Amino acid sequence: MSLLGIDLGTSGCKAAAFSADGRCLATAAREYATGHPEPGWSELDAREVWARTQEVIAAVAAASQSDPVTALCVSSMGEALVPLSRAREILGPSILSSDIRGKEYADGLRATFGAEEFYRINPNVLGPQYGLPKILWLRDNDPALFERTELFLLWGDTVGYLLGGEAVCSNSLANRTLLLDIARNDWSDALLEWSGLTRAQLGRVVPGGTVAGTVADDVAERLGLPRGVVIVAGGHDQCCNALGCGCTRAGQATCGIGSYQCISPVFAWPRDPLRMLAERLNIEHHVVPGLYIAFLFNQAGLLVRWFRDTFAAGTAGDSESYARLMAEMPAEPTDLLVLPHFDPPQWPEFIADTSGVIMGLHSNTSRGAILKGIIEGATLYFAGTLDALTEMGMGVSELVASGGGAKSEAWLQITADALGVPVMRPATTEGGLAGTAMLAGTATGVYATLAEALEIHVARERVFEPDEARHARYREKAELLRQLYPLNHELLRAP
Repeated sequence: MSLLGIDLGTSGCKAAAFSADGRCLATAAREYATGHPEPGWSELDAREVWARTQEVIAAVAAASQSDPVTALCVSSMGEALVPLSRAREILGPSILSSDIRGKEYADGLRATFGAEEFYRINPNVLGPQYGLPKILWLRDNDPALFERTELFLLWGDTVGYLLGGEAVCSNSLANRTLLLDIARNDWSDALLEWSGLTRAQLGRVVPGGTVAGTVADDVAERLGLPRGVVIVAGGHDQCCNALGCGCTRAGQATCGIGSYQCISPVFAWPRDPLRMLAERLNIEHHVVPGLYIAFLFNQAGLLVRWFRDTFAAGTAGDSESYARLMAEMPAEPTDLLVLPHFDPPQWPEFIADTSGVIMGLHSNTSRGAILKGIIEGATLYFAGTLDALTEMGMGVSELVASGGGAKSEAWLQITADALGVPVMRPATTEGGLAGTAMLAGTATGVYATLAEALEIHVARERVFEPDEARHARYREKAELLRQLYPLNHELLRAP
């Protein structure tokens, strides 16, 4: 029996089958494009995404026939909803969180409830990027599509539904709509009344790891799956990634390094949730019962790719080429100050009108120093918020690396030195797929508990310890960086 993990992101999907003893048996990946039908609009062709998802499922099913799939689970990006019929038909595009549509509805929520009262119900910092503002935009601007739509599901649960499962919404993804009452772990009556939506339009809220049906026989035959494959609810990609990386206790945090860098601290319910609001942090259910997660994020790999294209044009984008560029970096912290505001909007204030800065250049500044300065700036961007978490009694004692950037030992050492926290690299850095496989296996009895699944799937490869002297220098740089934007924000307004 093998376990199928599926992950859907903004630009592509991937799948992997894992044996019960944790071995990866087969993987597959496909890409899809983001559409921009109007300036500021960003959406996915939902039918294309579903087609590519079926391709990766079929490819992995074919490659793992010697150990057939018995259960599957899906993680996905948050916010993006899919308009569906009860006949399991996709009815229209899926609007992404980066799309500008819906600001007026986020403003309306703030005006009605107030930021603090809203946060007590649904602990997110209000903005247009979430699911509800997009639904309400459709209601008022594409009423024909809205009227035809019987279900709005997020992608992780859409896949399970299209495979033949129940219409559910895993609670970590439900949080990304703005409609979840986190204390009740159910849709908020007050927010539903304000929006005019009903529970029937959204699916039943369930914890990650809940059995949500089986793959329909005709779908299984088409995709090459055995009959009776169990569908298990997954969750938000960062939450499944945290499980797959072994972040299952308070004080740990994943450090996903890809196009964006996302630090996701794990914690018990905070003593003072409104202090989290003051730090512009969300609170979301982990897929591990009784724990929660927040997100600190900004561009990272995108900045390094910009460096490559600008300072090393023609260099390939593979890991070996990046390693050669990073070998040029100096051993010690640089004197450069890099404000990573290259592309708006910028968390935590979601600043839309700003620009990036590289300060401290001289005629003898090397290409390697510029690259290291960029990585330093992208990492130190999170230092102030991590300090605030420590003051709240929710400090991070260990970072667990994941994503493509986790392959770079130089990047992980900079992270440890800059933030003063050990960085652990697990044996596999594709935590999202492993996390969904663990949820599938635990829900169907392959593993007695998540703890047993963790023992099998997660191994510690190496720990990067912070150097005290370098960390002291980075603390000084972090303080200077905190002053950089407030002192220069008028100059940094994008032209």
